Amino acid sequence: MADLGAKWKILRSVMMIFLNFALAFVCVKAERGLKIETLRFNGTERQDSNYLLKAVNFLWQPEGSGYHHVWPELKFGWEIVLGTIIGFFGAAFGSVGGVGGGGMIMGAAVSTVYYNLKLRHPTLDMPIIDYDLALLIQPMLMLGISIGVAFNVIFADWMVTVLLIVLFIGTSTKAFLKGVETWKRETILKKEAARCLGSNGAGAGEVEYKSLPSGPRSGPQKDAMEPEVTILENINWKELGLLVFVWVAFLGLQIAKNHTASCSIVYWVLDLLQIPVSLVVSLYEAISLYKGRRVIASKGDDGKSFRVFQLVSYCAFGVLAGIVGGLLGLGGGFIMGPLFLELGVPPQVSSATATFAMTFSSSMSVVEYYLLKRFPVPYALYFVAVATIAAFVGQHVVRKLIILLGRASLIIFILAFMIFVSAISLGGVGISNMIGKFHRHEYMGFENLCKYDR
Repeated sequence: MADLGAKWKILRSVMMIFLNFALAFVCVKAERGLKIETLRFNGTERQDSNYLLKAVNFLWQPEGSGYHHVWPELKFGWEIVLGTIIGFFGAAFGSVGGVGGGGMIMGAAVSTVYYNLKLRHPTLDMPIIDYDLALLIQPMLMLGISIGVAFNVIFADWMVTVLLIVLFIGTSTKAFLKGVETWKRETILKKEAARCLGSNGAGAGEVEYKSLPSGPRSGPQKDAMEPEVTILENINWKELGLLVFVWVAFLGLQIAKNHTASCSIVYWVLDLLQIPVSLVVSLYEAISLYKGRRVIASKGDDGKSFRVFQLVSYCAFGVLAGIVGGLLGLGGGFIMGPLFLELGVPPQVSSATATFAMTFSSSMSVVEYYLLKRFPVPYALYFVAVATIAAFVGQHVVRKLIILLGRASLIIFILAFMIFVSAISLGGVGISNMIGKFHRHEYMGFENLCKYDR
């Protein structure tokens, strides 16, 4: 009963977030003149109407815009060197935790997925990427990305900054607590293994070099140094084909939408067609999981039976992750990583699956921002190359550390650290820009999506 109550609280929170987004969208579409008229009483304005009018003018001006395209030329200097160093370490750690955003993380995600395609699950006989879990959530994530990108155009920068800080601090705290819990569980496992080895006459030092990944088991623990398999053996082609179909369908709809007049009937028809595309694929996977024809194997026995409430919740979180990812220019990994961990997925599988899903979502986010002319191509290409190299280095180094220390919780701590650093750095830059706009008396309200210059 307590478990049901906790799940209801989670679903209620998700519903409230969706409701807030919907209300914000309605506010953007409301006519300013109607609001002014409601402030009048018997031909005279109330005493407090001036304050309300100021609030209305601050948040909504039909012709107002606070966004300006800034595409600086790519010139080598200390800024590029510093940005390269920060970007390298950010991509290296981000690829391990399965987080990041935009064009940079797309390069890191592609190289990380290539690296992970040769790896197997730490305790089960399956790929380290859980294709069924990705197929359930990824189409909803793609749908959320499209909604989030539209909200990014509508919402003011300061609104995005506030949401980013609140969300990232919350998720980083949750991930850190999950890491502490996993660390304690690993410590218990190491002590038990030490006692077993000691009773057999083996030295306790041998335990330090045994990997003790958390997660379900289907048999004896596999050797940590088990050789990699070929990529072709490790791909589930049917699930991959469905994911590619969703990506191609969304790409075609976005390109077609870009060649139509904003907010025309054709524009909205093409926009709404994304809903059935994503729903059909996720519904197919959800029904298969519910009837037991498919399983989320990375969860072991817990992944063989699902209730309708659970499947709906997972899909809702997928949409939420996409909305947040599209709104903040991310790939959704900041939500999916902690979510997969809460579902009981081992850290290695959580990171690999989140990164695999981000390959599709981040690339689609790049396409949508490029079509909106919010994408500096020279910088993007440069940092994609940096992130690709960094991801290979990060994956190799952290995998060696996990094997050496026998602690997969390192992935969770890296995830929490990256989310927290992102909250501080991106939030700090956003607050600085917000203060600058306020002092310059620039417009800081909602944008008009239908009048956005593409």
